[in-house]
Amino acid sequence: MLDLLSDILTRLSFQGTLYFRTSFTEPWGVRVPSFLNVARFHFAHRGEALVRVAGVAEPVVLGQGDLIVIPHGSAHVLSCRHTGFDEALPLDDVLSQSGFPGHGTLVWGGAESPRDTQLICGHFAFAEGARHLLFDRLPPYIHLRGYGEEAGTWLDATLKVIGAEAGGTRLGGDLIALKMSEAIFAQAIRAYIEQTGDVSHGLSGFADPYLARALAAFHRAPTQDWSVARMAREAGLSRTSFAERFVDRLEVTPMAYVKSWRMQIAREALSSRGLSVAEAAEVSGYASESAFSRVFKKEMGVSPAAFRQGGV
Repeated sequence: MLDLLSDILTRLSFQGTLYFRTSFTEPWGVRVPSFLNVARFHFAHRGEALVRVAGVAEPVVLGQGDLIVIPHGSAHVLSCRHTGFDEALPLDDVLSQSGFPGHGTLVWGGAESPRDTQLICGHFAFAEGARHLLFDRLPPYIHLRGYGEEAGTWLDATLKVIGAEAGGTRLGGDLIALKMSEAIFAQAIRAYIEQTGDVSHGLSGFADPYLARALAAFHRAPTQDWSVARMAREAGLSRTSFAERFVDRLEVTPMAYVKSWRMQIAREALSSRGLSVAEAAEVSGYASESAFSRVFKKEMGVSPAAFRQGGV
């Protein structure tokens, strides 16, 4: 699963950014606006916080050592228990009034408590136009807590290192924390899929051992001549059984998945690598440039030549 996920994240130009470490004292509350093409995250290194995600009825209690990932960049409010939704200030106002210089620790709040809440906050950005059904179908938030043996000691240790390094004074601390945060994003998604077995969102196929074998084989060699029959052989299932299982657990047909991912390969080739339309067709598995252009325009809403010129 992780190798498959690694390929997806790499192709979608995934990149992490740490935007602040906090020292919040009660009472405090911050409104974080929505952003496109990003997944937000907050790690409670010390203390706790309430997280109210837009569109979600109940607030999430982020306890010490907990991680929350907000996959779709939704607006949300971070606060202490004593601050209501309407009392929280917009993030830009907090940054301005606190005198935050853009690095180090964001210090904010009142003087009602001698103990502060330390959060490590950041986001994971994806290239514009980058899409994959795995991310499209993630829930409004992923809350990972009670790590120990259940969630894996590696994840627990990684989060502790991030808390120790981010915003510190030692050389390279922020870079270490950043690269580790990129790793825990993959871990968080994997943990969510494996622990929930979420069928309702069409994600259970990624944890299915049969489908995972076929998907991994396709992602290793996406330009080869793929068919439902070949994917079924990789999965170790009959063609009919594989096709039914794929649709039931991923809610798309095998060949629709193949086509969609090849278009992401083409998008990355045109925008990031600067390849020509003919070269993008070749690296995404199309022998015919005209056939490639038809599929690309249908999938992306614009011709590959226009996409390459505009970089959108």
